[in-house]
Amino acid sequence: MVPDPNDAAHQFVAPGPNDIRGPCPGLNAAANRNFLAHDGITTFNELVDAQQNLYTVGYDLATLLALLGLTLTDGDVATEKLSIGCDATTRTSVISTLTGQEPGLDGHNKFEADTSLARSDFFLGHGDNFSFNGTLFKAMTDTTGGPYNRDGLAKYRYERYKQSLQDNPNCYFGPLSLLLFGASSFLYELMPSGTNGYAPDEATISSFFGAKKQADGSYKFNNIEKIPDNWNNRAKPCTNEDVTAEILVQYLEYPVLFGGAAGNEGFDLINSGSIQNGTLIAAPNSSAASCLLYQLATQSVPSYLNGVISPALAALDFVSSKLGPTLKNLGCPQPLTKWLFFQGSSGRSLASNRD
Repeated sequence: MVPDPNDAAHQFVAPGPNDIRGPCPGLNAAANRNFLAHDGITTFNELVDAQQNLYTVGYDLATLLALLGLTLTDGDVATEKLSIGCDATTRTSVISTLTGQEPGLDGHNKFEADTSLARSDFFLGHGDNFSFNGTLFKAMTDTTGGPYNRDGLAKYRYERYKQSLQDNPNCYFGPLSLLLFGASSFLYELMPSGTNGYAPDEATISSFFGAKKQADGSYKFNNIEKIPDNWNNRAKPCTNEDVTAEILVQYLEYPVLFGGAAGNEGFDLINSGSIQNGTLIAAPNSSAASCLLYQLATQSVPSYLNGVISPALAALDFVSSKLGPTLKNLGCPQPLTKWLFFQGSSGRSLASNRD
């Protein structure tokens, strides 16, 4: 049983006022059990180990997710540190006066994005895209009908997409939004317990999310994102191919367009690799789909390195060295470190350099 009830090092401890928690219930619960540093400042190796030891995530997927955290959310590649929530640059950066801000997992349109399961869109939440939203959690529970299974969550992801398009004039659903389908698959792939027949039921999911049901049927956050008592993790590792298949099956149940809202001027469609005219064209279980996740981890240099070529090259080399051996057999193109596309705040390519 993991965590073992007699394991004194991994007993539940609620977060204190200076402990950082963020938008991912699984990581928050891991920190509350000290599988990740309790203060919420974790490292690449710690992220990889915790995913494998606690949630039985395969090494390939654990490595990919840890790298996505470091590169996409502006953790620090030099120190390999990352905040699982808010900006903690002084605690993650190699030299904070030189690197600039490192926003952690709370960073908008990075690891956390619009149409999240139980977090508000950044603009609708007035900048709060990380706190538990009881209204959304109830909507997810009602839509799935109790068991948070694949079909129910695919439907709810579609409902959230429509809701965001309707209510959020700044809605953005880009390639990174594929990770949201992966996150929803974790509710029925990683969170259920073997002691409960691996059922993604309300009691289990509510415990991870810290969702406390009220007498009127609403939900409030209890600040206790907890691995349920007598919980037992899955037996077979969840691999990169497994989560890719779940992402695509969910998406193809209710296909939606990738793009960004432009206020009253319509919706701009995305063309990028396996996404053409706003539509994901990769087939389930195809190597192209797995490679798309690889591309998400290698397409961007952390923003704090955007003015310095050598550290940026080092960052891409770091990602390539970690992911290359794992995904080489899929036939994915290896990331190029000779071309750097520096992204401005608008997301457009500002310049390119060749060495």
